[in-house]
Amino acid sequence: MSSDSQTGVKYDALDEVAQKRLKEIGSADIIIGIPSYNNADSIGRVIKAADLGLAKYFPDKKGVILISEGGDLENTKAAVEALKDKLYFDSTFIARLEHETEILVTKYQGPSGKGTAIKALFEAADLLNVKAGSMLDSDLRSISPEWLELLITPVIMKDFGFVTPYYSRHKYDGTITNMIAYPLTRSLYGRRVRQPIGGDFGFSIELIRSLLAKDVWETDIARFGIDIWMTTVAICEDFKICQSFLGTKIHDDKDPGNDLSPMFKQVVGTIFRLMGIYRDQWIGVTFSRPTAIFGFESEAMPKPVNIDIENLIRKFKDGSGQYFHIWEKVLESENYSKVQEVTKMESVKFEMPTDLWIRVLVDFAYAYNHLVDGLTESDIIEALVPIYYAKTASFVLKSQNHDTHQAEELINEQSEAFEQHKPYLISRWDIR
Repeated sequence: MSSDSQTGVKYDALDEVAQKRLKEIGSADIIIGIPSYNNADSIGRVIKAADLGLAKYFPDKKGVILISEGGDLENTKAAVEALKDKLYFDSTFIARLEHETEILVTKYQGPSGKGTAIKALFEAADLLNVKAGSMLDSDLRSISPEWLELLITPVIMKDFGFVTPYYSRHKYDGTITNMIAYPLTRSLYGRRVRQPIGGDFGFSIELIRSLLAKDVWETDIARFGIDIWMTTVAICEDFKICQSFLGTKIHDDKDPGNDLSPMFKQVVGTIFRLMGIYRDQWIGVTFSRPTAIFGFESEAMPKPVNIDIENLIRKFKDGSGQYFHIWEKVLESENYSKVQEVTKMESVKFEMPTDLWIRVLVDFAYAYNHLVDGLTESDIIEALVPIYYAKTASFVLKSQNHDTHQAEELINEQSEAFEQHKPYLISRWDIR
């Protein structure tokens, strides 16, 4: 473990070999961090886009690209080694720099998880005393060099502290974002950040150092809910925030009814926990304000996402039998009765009303923070999943004949309803 930082940060995620090389480099203007877990097959594309983007848009800046690997280090090193000749410059009409960007690979140290990978990247940024940084997902298939301009330029030229992505997505891609993360973050903290868990961000060094100083890096907040945590901290600590339109994000989309990954528990659990931490910030927020968007908003057609509605409804009804005893403890009696009514609906008339969904989320958030009736955090989040299936099915049924813009209007209407129901949250949270 090292603590050579002038800011007192302990470098415990960045290994000694990487620290030594970064100290030899001395300093840099920009760092591009790519957290990875066995993404050797896709990471080459991301590295090339980052390298080309730095050369095209920041030719006078000294850049470093750092891959923070949590899995097979040798495979990732081999993928980077295959790019050493940088022949991709020859076919892109982008001039190679006299002092080319260095690409480093390190095996992060500490608890397994994306958060620890990012901590290593932040430690490197602090050590190099960069002006700005960007984080890119390692499995991106739609990234282009322009993403670097859009994520970094607002920090360097306009003094933004945090740049979030704004993607063009299919109406059924990102249901956790659409049903929970976006409307809840918006109503809680008063900022309309459309993709608060997007995965690709731009940072100032001030934000990086603020995040490094938080005493959460050994907790699940930073390990699993890192994206929503960063967004929430940036908003609550008054960093200047903007969004950049990156176009379509192509990734491995999945039907939420067939493969609800640990992402749900990680993201939603983090949102709920942050509600307890930042209660004093959101308690007085009564409305939301828009967040600036940079970039050209093209009309690119996202890849369709197919959802099995019947499967979602079936899983909700099955869950009512498995989790009714938890629902009864967590939900206010009226909300519990109404959820039970929804379980009896036929598929053709199925609906989870937005106002009921909001009250359900509030009840679960309260229970998560106060552990009512001896329930664990895991019990509470698992019991919420079937009701989330119901809300997703309800949204799909209502929007199946809508185009992308019309579906987005439904999401905005739902988000406005979250704001209108803020008094229920306040009364539920503070009066029992």
